[in-house]
Amino acid sequence: MGLVLAIGLTLFTACGVDTPASSPSSPPPPGTTTVFTTLPQPSPTTSAPPSSAPQPPPSSRQPPKTGKVVVLDPGHNGGNSGRPGEINKQVPAGRGKTKPCNTTGTSTNSGYTEHAFTWDVSQRISQALAAKGIRVILTRQNDTGVGPCVNERAAIGNDAGADAVVSIHADGSNSAGAHGFHVAYSAPPLNAQQGEPSMRLATALRDGLRTGGFPTSTYLGSNGLAPRADLGGLNLSTRPAALVECGNMRNAAEAAAMASEEGRQQYAAVIAKAIEDYLAA
Repeated sequence: MGLVLAIGLTLFTACGVDTPASSPSSPPPPGTTTVFTTLPQPSPTTSAPPSSAPQPPPSSRQPPKTGKVVVLDPGHNGGNSGRPGEINKQVPAGRGKTKPCNTTGTSTNSGYTEHAFTWDVSQRISQALAAKGIRVILTRQNDTGVGPCVNERAAIGNDAGADAVVSIHADGSNSAGAHGFHVAYSAPPLNAQQGEPSMRLATALRDGLRTGGFPTSTYLGSNGLAPRADLGGLNLSTRPAALVECGNMRNAAEAAAMASEEGRQQYAAVIAKAIEDYLAA
């Protein structure tokens, strides 16, 4: 269905994965200077309107706050490739392991980068969730910086007490026929939030993407779900967390969808809806 149902698909490998920001009235959690609010509140007017003034139409009002907090983690960053020393330093990755701070990510064969894709899609998801009154925090402020490291990304979600942490990525496998999305979660779980809550979040994301017409991975995981013990951002999370590999950037059809504005909007719409469904359950 839509853009991706038509994908005649072929390819994926796990990209080097490694995680809203607060509104101007709420300072970011301690130690998370990379956190920022994607949709700042408008500045207050200097004087209140007369009581007889007509109220603005509902569409222009701020949505009621739900009290829910979602941390979106756009994978990688645009400046990573220029700072190899910084992104290759070893940091904690959970389970007694270390791994590089971050990676450069993958790209399509024509050069459209994963970091640009994840940044664009995460902003679209953020806007959709904020429109429903959900507070959204991003783990990076732009697509020109470096990092943050995987342990720092996890800390942002932990410090925010996020109701859900969702990392957005894309894969880059050259294996023949590899295509489709998969959703990773930490397994075996290291804490209660990595158990049923994270599994439920991963399943909601899988179901949302599949309902939206995106095919499940042909080469990694099973039925669109991939338990992982090697992803630092998931291992270090104390909040419900999952990582979405949206598709294989080396597959021609999926690459075309990711590189198009329409395709990115479709990814964002179904992921945002899946997050809403999870929060409402």
